[in-house]
Amino acid sequence: MGTEEAADHGGRPFDPRAEIGAFLRGRRARLRPEDVGLAASGRHRRVPGLRREELALLSGVSVAYLTRLEQGRGANVSAEVLDSIGRALRLTDTEHAHLTHLVNCQQHNKRTPPRRRERVRTTLWGMLASMEVPAYVTGPRSDILAWNPMAAALFGGLDGLPSHERNWARLAFLDSGHRRLFPDWESRAADTVGALRLYAGCHHDDPRLSALVGELSVRSEEFRRLWARHDVRENNHGTTRLDHPLLGGLTLSFETFRLPDDHEQSLTVHHAPPGSESAEKLRLLAGTPATAEEMLVRSF
Repeated sequence: MGTEEAADHGGRPFDPRAEIGAFLRGRRARLRPEDVGLAASGRHRRVPGLRREELALLSGVSVAYLTRLEQGRGANVSAEVLDSIGRALRLTDTEHAHLTHLVNCQQHNKRTPPRRRERVRTTLWGMLASMEVPAYVTGPRSDILAWNPMAAALFGGLDGLPSHERNWARLAFLDSGHRRLFPDWESRAADTVGALRLYAGCHHDDPRLSALVGELSVRSEEFRRLWARHDVRENNHGTTRLDHPLLGGLTLSFETFRLPDDHEQSLTVHHAPPGSESAEKLRLLAGTPATAEEMLVRSF
């Protein structure tokens, strides 16, 4: 692991200036000249993707300015400049917001004080317990902060885990039983890492995030590879496929909502269309959640 990579993975604080450069270089690397209407060069290209000069041509921003921006020395970067760069790099809405976030953090030297351990309101725990579908509350570092019996039975005995292990990233990369739940594990893993990258933007001084990234980087080569890509993702709705050891295959839709009184906490609810095979399986799971959870723990 090189010096720059070790600094990013070694549990030390994140540097938003370095993040800007790594993010922009990563977005350039994934595009070929022909992807954006430029003639492919016949010469050997020393680096993959677009050169900085090609990005400058496409965005209308000087090479010197792009160099300063990638080095974290861009001053007073306007929204118009970021829009031009974003269009040239074909950034998604989430990626564009992330770049803007990083630049604002760097320009205004924003530092977010470390948060105390998150608490979930008692009334929210009560609401989760009353729901007849799997639901849980997640914190910004992918910690699972609250859940109902249906979620525990679906995802593998959350009640029996130590608090520091109730984390979607740790489960995805360090728990083989959890990994077997997801036929499309690679996509779920990429989503999990992308969400952590998004949070890391202005939270470079969060010691708990640094410790989590450091541990996963040491213990999982797959995490290191995904983290080094600097991809950012925010999936607030979609579909989850599971291969449940007791119920077999399920296809569930999910919706994620930011909590109104704490925007760093999110409520996720899984459900299935009425009358579908997956809905029937959820109904069976709801009938005996305690028994199902006990059996599920033994299955992993």
